[in-house]
Amino acid sequence: MKDLRNIAVFVLVVGAVPFFTESGVLLNFVMTTLYACLLSQAWNVLGGFGGQFSFGHALFFGTGAYAQAIAQMQWGLSPWVALPLAMVLAAAVGAFVGAASFRYGLKGSYFALVTLAFAEVFRILATSVPFTGAGVGLMLPLDTSAANMQFESRAGFIWLMLGLVTLALCTTAWLRHSRFGAYLQAVRDNEDAARAVGVDPFRVKLAATVISGGLMGAAGAFYVQVFQYIDPSIAYGAHTSVEALVGAIVGGLGTLWGPLLGAVGLHILADLTRNLFGELPGINMIIYGTVLIVIVMFLPRGIAGLGTFSVRDWLRGRKSGEGDRP
Repeated sequence: MKDLRNIAVFVLVVGAVPFFTESGVLLNFVMTTLYACLLSQAWNVLGGFGGQFSFGHALFFGTGAYAQAIAQMQWGLSPWVALPLAMVLAAAVGAFVGAASFRYGLKGSYFALVTLAFAEVFRILATSVPFTGAGVGLMLPLDTSAANMQFESRAGFIWLMLGLVTLALCTTAWLRHSRFGAYLQAVRDNEDAARAVGVDPFRVKLAATVISGGLMGAAGAFYVQVFQYIDPSIAYGAHTSVEALVGAIVGGLGTLWGPLLGAVGLHILADLTRNLFGELPGINMIIYGTVLIVIVMFLPRGIAGLGTFSVRDWLRGRKSGEGDRP
């Protein structure tokens, strides 16, 4: 219940932001940070809790984005109906990739490369087939209304994304406290030991891939509604996969609030370096990359584990020092 109370407080605080400011810069920052948080939360389900690192989560993002656009433009569905459909189709792709990978025992770097390969295959297919708009892409017609999920201000998109992030947070909280979450973490820590006590690693990892894919598909559908355009390079490009995994790693793998902290920290860092060094080409990216390297090297548990890691190390060192005294 503590996690649910914290999630409720988070929803109330963030949901109230549009009532206290009309700044387009601030509202856009909140929206994009929530979007990055959803990407990282989706990756965290499989990579953080399941220990299955993926380099191709754009595969699920692009599937959700195209499903959202095609359902509206070619099938005439409401975007509110297309959104859950996009999540289901992305989850189905996750089931296919997971079954094809885990059935043959792929894990570690092999699984990461397989997901990257699948994302590239889907990018090539989207460039070739006509119903995706081929290389030109698809552009949603502008029809500003809540019924069409095209809001007049960023506030509507913030509340929509907040709902999706809340779903991801509740899913993560469930993984922390449920039996399935314990199975998933057991498979992550030692697959052979988990199998020895009756856990089926294939089914557990497959289910995690389905959940992760569905959440990533929701992010893709949201992207289409905000920017009203999608093409193969955006849908299945590596930048989306990188943004998802970096946010989770920097924030803290296998934690509830780590992906959110990672998304906030990275967006603040990106905006600061862009504003301070935007006139010097490349300097902002150098500083941004250096900070990321420092975080990965010296904060192995991410931002979320900073306080816990430091206190535990200090106590451990103090106890060992007392034990050496005569």
